[in-house]
Amino acid sequence: MKKSKITAISTNIIIVSMLAILFYVTNMSSISQPISNNVKQPIYRGNTENKQVTLMINVYWGTEYIEDILKVFDKYNFKTTFFVGGSWVEKNATLLKLIDSKGHEIANHGYLHKDHKKLNYKCNYDEIVMTNRLVKNIIGKDITLFAPPSGSFSNTTLKVAEELNLTTIMWSKDTIDWRDKDSNIVYKRATKNLQNGDLILAHPTKHTLEALDKIFAYYVENGYTVVPVSKNIATQ
Repeated sequence: MKKSKITAISTNIIIVSMLAILFYVTNMSSISQPISNNVKQPIYRGNTENKQVTLMINVYWGTEYIEDILKVFDKYNFKTTFFVGGSWVEKNATLLKLIDSKGHEIANHGYLHKDHKKLNYKCNYDEIVMTNRLVKNIIGKDITLFAPPSGSFSNTTLKVAEELNLTTIMWSKDTIDWRDKDSNIVYKRATKNLQNGDLILAHPTKHTLEALDKIFAYYVENGYTVVPVSKNIATQ
């Protein structure tokens, strides 16, 4: 009797251990996937030879602040890249045209702000292509850059982007303005230890707008100019 109980307990321990290992492996594979060198790698910083940076704007929300943000860019004659979500584009064609008319670069930020690392090939493809087509239909321009939502991507994401002739863009600085609603914090993160080629991530938030003039004044005072991502990452 005791022997059978011991056997049963041992069997249960083995089963639980195997399930734990399976859970760990499954979850870790979705959280951290090694990036293959066989695909075009994402870019985290631009050309460090030139004294220029990009304060790039990711757009899915914050529409009400964009026109005022554009005015600050106009004041300094700076240009940038707006990474737009396809679902946002569908509702804001007029504003997209305005951004484009101001000479800013339009780039791809997926369609529904999904976690691209968890998507298969087809879902990655659909998310990116739908946004490309929407932008093309509205402003008549081809997109060349893609920023994965939340910076989440896999080898599959990079492969799809490369096949669509898109360069995947990440960032060297993050204002985290979507979380920390404080213009002083946004300013510090956008200016601290500034380096040539910095790609600085921001969103059209109220506190980013409030900090923007001060951020640009700091850039000018220190000899920096703000340029679109494509110009920042160019080798010449």
